[in-house]
Amino acid sequence: MAFQSIGQGTLLAPASLAMVSCGKEGIVPNIITIAWMGIVNSDPPMLSISVKPSRYSYDLIDETDEFAVNLVNRDLMKSADFCGVRSGRDLDKFKECGLHALEAIGLSHAPCIAESPLYLSCKVKQKIALGSHTMFLADIAAVAAQGHLLDDKGKLDLSKTNLVAYSHGEYAVLGQPEGFFGYSIARSEVLRRRLRKF
Repeated sequence: MAFQSIGQGTLLAPASLAMVSCGKEGIVPNIITIAWMGIVNSDPPMLSISVKPSRYSYDLIDETDEFAVNLVNRDLMKSADFCGVRSGRDLDKFKECGLHALEAIGLSHAPCIAESPLYLSCKVKQKIALGSHTMFLADIAAVAAQGHLLDDKGKLDLSKTNLVAYSHGEYAVLGQPEGFFGYSIARSEVLRRRLRKF
């Protein structure tokens, strides 16, 4: 079947979905929903988010050089949508969504969201004005997960979280894993052991 051009655009799907929390002294902390983000480096661990300068959260991140990326699960999906369409200039998003701000490991200003399954504490290293958005490149200072997601050896199991992805204007809950990194070349005994839980 032949491809047909549908024009230029930002269609890259699915994308990660996160509620990015930020704040500064004397100001009610805020949440902005972000799908334009990604891991950009592993050593040191870094990620990027892109934010329009007109957004309320932009100045909070720009002034404090920090933010927390809170992963979104099915339980947070409606709050994530709300935080993406309403402005922190007009209301307290934590209060409106019944969420709780907690001190984020390694950060001085930006809280994490207590109800998120996992968050990443981020410190801005570089800002790049791209046009409609500014990209904040950040070092990942810490990663923290809810205790029930860790097994007795401390291994993280994200399959328990019901994480949500963003796909061209729609939200989709991720399903059960169908494979794992390296499964295409794994030995048969490894496949039997690892795929049994799927």
